[in-house]
Amino acid sequence: MLVCTIGDLTLDVSIQLTAALAEGGDTNATISLAPGGQAANVAAWVASLGAEARCIAKRGADTAGQLARAGLERRGVDVVGPTEGRNAIICSLVALEGERSMASDRATATTLRSEEIDPTWLEDCDHLFVSGYALLEEPARGAALHSVELARARGANVSVDLASWSGIEKAGAGEIRTVLARLRPDVVFGNEAEERALGGPMSGATRILKRGARGCSFDTEQRSALPVAHVVDSTGAGDALAAGWIVGGPDLALEAAAHCVAKLGSLP
Repeated sequence: MLVCTIGDLTLDVSIQLTAALAEGGDTNATISLAPGGQAANVAAWVASLGAEARCIAKRGADTAGQLARAGLERRGVDVVGPTEGRNAIICSLVALEGERSMASDRATATTLRSEEIDPTWLEDCDHLFVSGYALLEEPARGAALHSVELARARGANVSVDLASWSGIEKAGAGEIRTVLARLRPDVVFGNEAEERALGGPMSGATRILKRGARGCSFDTEQRSALPVAHVVDSTGAGDALAAGWIVGGPDLALEAAAHCVAKLGSLP
């Protein structure tokens, strides 16, 4: 099974605080550097769960871009896409209770164009995962729509993650619903805040609603989250869940999410 993803490949700086943040002062923390971005995260988890993974993303022609690509390839992901400008960088600040806040510089990731999509990247695709970040603005939106057309022509299933409630509000719920209607996804992943921002679930697609520590709804089936001894970092848990569902369904989805929150960072 080949799962392709399209969206951002970022360089992630994860900062896990060991005490409350001392504003204007110093706070000890555990800091890690790794590839990230929703499309990259899902691809990495897909590879770790035993399927083939390919990430389609525009990355920077800089040190950050080189590090992001190398880190993802070490995790078994085929990385494709054009190289230009500055790579996207995301800084994730993880509080003591495991909740995280992010500062994002998406840089060249937003500039992927439809004419830069090579059809051969999708010719063997069984499932195409589309990050909602790629749908927020042009030209990346057009590149995502073109990729969906290519994947569907080859019989692939398509899933979309809503990705960002604030992004949906900024772009406009009506506009994003129109884009989703054009995509006709088989599956829509989202959390409660994202679905509210969208104005409710999309009809005609399998609805997977991520509820954090309260588990997940797989259409009409509500499942509890698996027990975790200590939540370290919630970053990427939804991406792990999406990868697990694509590869093996609800059980594997919940297992991957539980594994993700028990460690620092968004990657397996």
